[in-house]
Amino acid sequence: MTPPERGAPVGRRVFLGLVAAGAAGVVFGAQVQNRLGQWLAPLEAKDPTGILSLLPFGRFRFYTITGGFPHRSHDAYRLRITGLVERPFTISYRDLTAMPATHITRDFQCVTGWRVPDVRWTGVKLSTLLDRAGVKPEATALRFHSFDGKYTESLTLAQARRPDVLVAYQLDAEPLSSLHGGPARLYVAPMYGYKSCKWLDSIELTPEVVPGYWEHNGYDVDGWVGKSNGRDDAPTSQAQAGGPGNGGAAARAVEGRRS
Repeated sequence: MTPPERGAPVGRRVFLGLVAAGAAGVVFGAQVQNRLGQWLAPLEAKDPTGILSLLPFGRFRFYTITGGFPHRSHDAYRLRITGLVERPFTISYRDLTAMPATHITRDFQCVTGWRVPDVRWTGVKLSTLLDRAGVKPEATALRFHSFDGKYTESLTLAQARRPDVLVAYQLDAEPLSSLHGGPARLYVAPMYGYKSCKWLDSIELTPEVVPGYWEHNGYDVDGWVGKSNGRDDAPTSQAQAGGPGNGGAAARAVEGRRS
């Protein structure tokens, strides 16, 4: 695998200035931290030292496997559902966000160890899109493709039909930014973050599981939080503690119309 392009190390003066800005974010709250984090994300992606990822900016760390963050406007965005389905279709961002919405509040756990508590996601249940497409009997899995051109992921059909698996378009009541994988991304609540494919371009129904990008680089195909990848993190919900259950009430999922 060819590693993503990396930039020059962050200089001492710049580093000290960033520390001061990070401290201000801590003092003035999460909103300031999140803005700082989004501003610094392109620098973090190309920082070969890893220092920026240690600074107190925002609640999330931003990862990219291409060295950049792809962008697609809401007007240009389209999501395709293809493969072993009776009715393949393409849906626009406007039509996706007009569908009945589900809100899920969960901790977000990265396989590298960091965790963000009480993240509120809004989107459409993946099962709703599958029902619209009409899954053929020979389909047992899904493959997700990113419009960054490299990132892919997979789920079994049973996993994809869980009520806590969304095609998400909002994060903490704001439209999903490009840095977070917008305009729309997969969100698999009980699994590590790498399973939630960013910059979602297409969903393909397949006859068997096709391991994704991170699985080819050593991560587990079934990425349950605390039950995979040699980690013992606390589950992100009580329902998940039993493994691949249906995640109903503990998902804190709320049905509704558009936010």
